[in-house]
Amino acid sequence: MARILIAGCGDIGTTLGLSLHAAGHRVWGLKRRPDDLPSALEPLAADLADPATLTVLPPALDYIVYSAAAAGFSEALYEAAYVAGVRNLLNALRQAGQQPKRLLLTSSTSVYAQHQGEWVDEDSPAAAASFSGRCIRAGEQVLWDSGWPAVVVRFGGIYGPGRTRLIDSVRDGSATRPAGPPMFTNRIHRDDCARVLEHLLFLPDPAPLYLAVDDDPAPLAEVLNWLAIQLGVPEPSVVASPALKPGSDNRPSLASRQRASKRCRNARLRGSGFQFRYPSYRDGYAALLRATADGAHQNAAPEKS
Repeated sequence: MARILIAGCGDIGTTLGLSLHAAGHRVWGLKRRPDDLPSALEPLAADLADPATLTVLPPALDYIVYSAAAAGFSEALYEAAYVAGVRNLLNALRQAGQQPKRLLLTSSTSVYAQHQGEWVDEDSPAAAASFSGRCIRAGEQVLWDSGWPAVVVRFGGIYGPGRTRLIDSVRDGSATRPAGPPMFTNRIHRDDCARVLEHLLFLPDPAPLYLAVDDDPAPLAEVLNWLAIQLGVPEPSVVASPALKPGSDNRPSLASRQRASKRCRNARLRGSGFQFRYPSYRDGYAALLRATADGAHQNAAPEKS
């Protein structure tokens, strides 16, 4: 049985923690307000941006998963979550004399600046112009420089239960398809995110970096049209995408994601032995739509006879 800390235990961290607990491991979930964690996870109330709160760490931890998210979209909040937070946790581990076997960091493919449909892998330059990408990339380096065995996982766009913005936009008619060349998008289901992390926690001799996206870096228009067919609604209209301003730090929107066109390879992750539960957007969204329909059916009021 391993002793595992999930720092920043949100949706993905909780999904991971429940799977680890079911496998017989002891798991702590650290977050500012841990009252909503399931009982299988041992709660730790702490703020990764506040070193004084990190004295609550349990001893003799074997594995650490850092899965924090910024509290809002500003450079200061990204710096706090992805740079200062990582540094604070590492310092707390050192001060407590901890010797973890491995640390994992959940990162993002937003660290790449490529936006013209290029293929991207772990060896591609990661030189994002946006503050969000720069802060996440800086946090990766802090972890790699720690001296402990460390693995960074760069996730594509995450969808799944509670992450249905694309489905909702197609259903309500607010989604639009970009005109011009294909705008490639990369994604991964929430459940596969957790499975990737569990796989890499215990993988013998892992690489220091993995891209975690499914097998299908599909054009956004294709995904939207497919969803429209499944939902039985009109296909989204076509509109011109606004030009991308280098270094733009507007809140990520559908338009900004359209402009960040790239195709991410998952060959390294696949080569490590990982098998996706949802290898394409069709698999994952179909399951999500079925679950949504089943839930709506169960919640429907019974007909009166």
